Amino acid sequence: MFETLSAFIADYGYLNLFVLSFLASTVLPFGSEALVVALVFQGFSPFSVVMVATTGNFLGSCTTYYLGLKGRRVLEKYLSPSPEKLEKSERLFNKYGVYTLLFTWVPGIGDVITMVAGLMQLSFRSFSVLVFIGKFGRYFAIAYSVVFFSNGL
Repeated sequence: MFETLSAFIADYGYLNLFVLSFLASTVLPFGSEALVVALVFQGFSPFSVVMVATTGNFLGSCTTYYLGLKGRRVLEKYLSPSPEKLEKSERLFNKYGVYTLLFTWVPGIGDVITMVAGLMQLSFRSFSVLVFIGKFGRYFAIAYSVVFFSNGL
């Protein structure tokens, strides 16, 4: 069983990572961190893993941002975020401004922050730069922590 899973990861690692990272940045309850760790342990290039995960996660966030641009009705119909999470994200956005987008990687509220950015009609350029930096930072920290700690063992 483990050999089959290892072969599947080796054969489709980057594709799986892209898809899982994309889905993880929507309100679907997925996480991509374990696959990032597994791929780095399997010998995949840490930089490539970081870039694939970042790109997938960023594009998933763009999808959520776009739905936010379409308005609260569309969000409630397709994503059904809790009113509490929307209110919390709006308060954070109002208090800290666009730099809140650096924290879209935080589980639980990150996806809602991207929705709020769309709802608030934030420019896509600002959205893109800040979200990409935040997502990149998270995956970089994960992948290179694996490299650092596996070299020390």
